[in-house]
Amino acid sequence: MLSLHTNLYNTANMYERKLPIDLDCPLRLTMSLIDSKWKSCILDELRHDTLRPYELHRRLPEATPRVLDLQLKELVEDGLVKKTIYPELPPRSEYTITDLGQSLLPIIDAMIDWGNRNTELFQRKYGKQN
Repeated sequence: MLSLHTNLYNTANMYERKLPIDLDCPLRLTMSLIDSKWKSCILDELRHDTLRPYELHRRLPEATPRVLDLQLKELVEDGLVKKTIYPELPPRSEYTITDLGQSLLPIIDAMIDWGNRNTELFQRKYGKQN
């Protein structure tokens, strides 16, 4: 019975990709690491600072804590971010961008530059927002 419960638990909590990643396409491979709404923003926030989870939540208030936590976990699993847990009471954790994560910053910077050069497109698409 325990093994059945374990299998059901593992199946329910594991994300299964419907389509395999195309290992022959470098663009898709790169996008698979930063394809979510907040991963690029997290890497951008970590470029100069080591941050605790609540600091990231404060800097990205539009993202729900659950989503940020899941995406931080994926960034750590992919080696783009390092999580350090300090053995204190209560425990404290911090996130730091890794060298691999730093190597994505020129891509993120290019996206920021492109967005800045094309603000009129976003104003047409989303309307003027204050």
